[in-house]
Amino acid sequence: MRTMQSVVNSQSLDNERGCVLSIGNFDGVHRGHQVILSALRKYAAALNVPAVAMTFEPHPAVLLKPGSTPPRVTTALQKAALIRENGIDRVFEYPTDWTLLNLTPQEFFDRIVVQQLNAVGLVEGPNFFFGKGRSGNTRTLESFCRDSGRFLEIVPPATLGDQIISSSLIRQSLANGDVERAAEFLGRPYEIAGTIVSGAQRGRTIGFPTANLAEIETVIPAPGVYAAMAKVQGRKEKAAVSIGPNPTFADEQSKVEAHLLDVSGDFYGQAMSLRFIARVRGLQKFSSKEELQHQIQKDVASVQSVLKTD
Repeated sequence: MRTMQSVVNSQSLDNERGCVLSIGNFDGVHRGHQVILSALRKYAAALNVPAVAMTFEPHPAVLLKPGSTPPRVTTALQKAALIRENGIDRVFEYPTDWTLLNLTPQEFFDRIVVQQLNAVGLVEGPNFFFGKGRSGNTRTLESFCRDSGRFLEIVPPATLGDQIISSSLIRQSLANGDVERAAEFLGRPYEIAGTIVSGAQRGRTIGFPTANLAEIETVIPAPGVYAAMAKVQGRKEKAAVSIGPNPTFADEQSKVEAHLLDVSGDFYGQAMSLRFIARVRGLQKFSSKEELQHQIQKDVASVQSVLKTD
């Protein structure tokens, strides 16, 4: 069931008027976002008002920089569910259009914070920007809140070592195949979701049938073989996942293929998610089908060992 409610007019927000509010894209709902959401929840509880997170759909970059939008770390539905798991009462996605993007910072504040939500206060991170051309920042917001009798809490950024946690760092880690580092930034294993479709069925011929995952909306980790936990038909299953082309068979098409270790059967048309635990190896070309079979046997053993201790 969809947990994120779209905002189409001020009546959509009547029950949340008087809330404590946080506005942002929240892509990934990573550990930095979680710190903001924790503060939001605590302020709302102390004041006995709703804790509301507002995000935007689509990402403003889709309109502002078409064709160069970074891939998402979470889908809209994943994002909403994760925000709710952090104890937030309501999650709204505000439709992104040119009317919204052309609002000045003052107009943005007056329309959303004052008129639509009458928020008693806001909780944001230090890199919060708003209004046309991102011309409003936390200092601007502090001035607006002070002048209108609202409080503002700016939460320090979350760090890991000497790095400030961000969605960009997570994308970079995934592009490097470092799913374990991405999990550190996220505070949980990275997950993709899609639909199982029919593939070339080569896996069946070598004793390792795979489920081919398509319609994936988020970042796909770098080519390689991974240990993952799959979820299909409500069941959790261990999986050895291959991402990328198949050079052994001169197949240049990049695919996501999951070999479920402890279950067999056809799942065509079913939804499946994959939570990545570790990267086992990179892709390589083998000289024969038999050499590939031998390597896959080693991969399955490696995945079993990783998931046994997970």
